Formats: sequence, C-alpha cells, structure tokens
Amino acid sequence: MPVAIEIEARDDEARAGILRTPHGAVPTPTFMPVGTKGTVKGLTPGDLRSVGTGIVLGNTYHLYLRPGVDLVQKAGGLRGFTSWEGPMLTDSGGYQVFSLAHRRKISEEGVRFSSVYDGSSHFFTPELTTKVQEVLGADIAMVLDECPPANASREYHADSLLRTARWAKRCKETHSREDQALFGIVQGGLHPDLRKESLERTVELNFPGYAVGGLSVGEPREEMLQMLSLVASRLPADKPRYFMGIGDPVGILQVIALGVDMFDCVLPTRLARHGTALTNDGRINLKNAPYRRDLRPLDPECSCEACKGYSRAYLSHLVRENELLAHRLVTLHNVHFTSELCGRARAAIVEGRYREFIEAWILRYAGGRPLDVAR
Repeated sequence: MPVAIEIEARDDEARAGILRTPHGAVPTPTFMPVGTKGTVKGLTPGDLRSVGTGIVLGNTYHLYLRPGVDLVQKAGGLRGFTSWEGPMLTDSGGYQVFSLAHRRKISEEGVRFSSVYDGSSHFFTPELTTKVQEVLGADIAMVLDECPPANASREYHADSLLRTARWAKRCKETHSREDQALFGIVQGGLHPDLRKESLERTVELNFPGYAVGGLSVGEPREEMLQMLSLVASRLPADKPRYFMGIGDPVGILQVIALGVDMFDCVLPTRLARHGTALTNDGRINLKNAPYRRDLRPLDPECSCEACKGYSRAYLSHLVRENELLAHRLVTLHNVHFTSELCGRARAAIVEGRYREFIEAWILRYAGGRPLDVAR
C-alpha cells in the first residue's frame, strides 16, 4: 500500500505510530494544518517545517474552482504548485458543497452546486472528485461523502449513509493512482445503529485508511465522543484512523484517547487571524487590555519564533493595528503549539501515562476547572 501505519505503542485505546507515505514518514498522532486554497494562511512551507508539521491538508472544492486543476497539473501537481515537499492529504470537497445548502442539489449521480466565487454551476460526482484528487497528487485522497447537518432527521441520516456507501464504492472503482491512498469515510450522525451500519459498509470496501466524518459539526461534545468511541474501537486496528474537523486542544487530546491517529481543523489558524493565541494556560485574546503592557512571551514554555523573539505587548500592538506580521506570528505559534501538543501526547502514550497526562494538562488549560476527558 502507498500509505500505511505502524503502531509502535498503545495506552488503552490511544495509539502512537508512524504514518508511512510516498513523501515521508509522519509520527502519529498528528495534526494536519488546513491549506484550503493551497496555503496554510500566512505561513510558508519553510514555516510549516520549522514548527514540526508532518502533513498538510488541501481542499479539492476550492482548488477545483480556483486556480483549476489544469494549472495545478502543469505545475507538477499540488506539491509542485505549492512547494510543499512533504506528505499531503486532499479532501473530496464534499463538506464544502454540503455546508452550502442553499447552493446545491443532491441526486444519486452526484451533487450540483454554485461556485462561491462567481455563481457558476458545477457538478461533483464520485468519479470526478476522485480524478481531480489524482491530478492534485496528494498522498491521501478522500471519497466523496455526504455530510448531513447535525440536526438532520434519522431518516435523512439513514438515506445519506447508504448514498455515501454507494459513492464510496464508485470512488474506489474509479481510483487508479498507485502512489496514492484513497480513504473511506464513516457517517451516520448521532445514531449508534446507523454509525455501525455505515462502518460495516465502509470497511467492507477494504480501504487503506478510514475517516470518521459528520461529527464536530455542532453537536454536544459528549455525544460526539460517544459516537467516536463506538466507531474507532471497531475500525481495523492496522489502518490509519482520521477524525475530520477537530482542532481545539482539549478536543485533540480527547480524540487521541479514543484511538485517532490524524485530525485537521482551521481553528488554530482562524483563531490567530482574530488575535487569539493558544497557550498551556488556555487561550489569550491579544486584543484585551491586560496584554498591551505584558512583556512576557505568549507562552514561556513554547520555543516557536513568536515566543522566542516577541512579547505579548508587541504582538498585542500588531493585532490591534491589524498588521500582517501579527497574523503570521500568531499563526506560527498556534500551529507550533498544536504540533507540539501532539508530540507530548505521543510521548505520554509511549510511556504508558496518557490518562495521567491529559487529566493534568486539561485541568491546567481550563484554569483549574475540571473537565470531562474521554472515557
């Protein structure tokens, strides 16, 4: 297989491993920064390497619309176009299409949608999104799935998971790139029996890796963790497990505890653009008055460029003046912080003390307020 995982240690359900790809090995658990339009906003590939990023995510929906796959293909694929030389994953674009309910219409064949850029009409099929991802050339591609809203009815989720399973089969039948792995996606909402059915239908297709989708979309955290626990424990133990769309530090540690190897989210970079930094003692909003004269680093325990070279007061000034440097430095810090957190989680798993680690870490992050951790 072009992509495989070697599990080196387990602590209860938590796993520490190595994700092997054609463009390098990635220690797991690992956070994938989101490069929606071919860039992790504000950071160069060199920046990403400097903060320990192992794998980057690209978005098929946006890249298909702009700049278009023909240009990316001429540039040597997404890796050549962006100058990121390491491992990459592309989503199918399904989440973006289905999140824009007023712009799309679903049929058995695929989904018709209007571009968010110019209103032009497009039609995504499982076959098209698979071929587009083959052209983009990431190490991991995703099947086209339907991601229903959290408040969708049980009947809708039941119909949707069957459609997703049929689309997954069509994606696999279309996929032909030997140096790229195609992952399946489990859906089913917050219904245990539907989750089990979706899992069985997806695993039956024997993908080289599996994602859990349709969670972290607005449902209560406890319900999300219950569904993830049910699914992750039943996924093949010898294949990568990817939770789609989680990026808050507490959530990251909770899904790792349930056996997830990979995850992605725009949260660390989006928070940075709004002046919020992640620290071991919780989030800090640099727009707030206390930080205007605070000459300490963002996080005294962090070794990133922003923390080694600049004070909270200076970064607060940059944020309040809307300087571009603020976006870069706080983004750099948040991505480094998230990557380092995964490294600390990995070390705790290897040492057999993961439960102790997350309980202490979350208690500190929450300012001494006990929070539930994954059971």
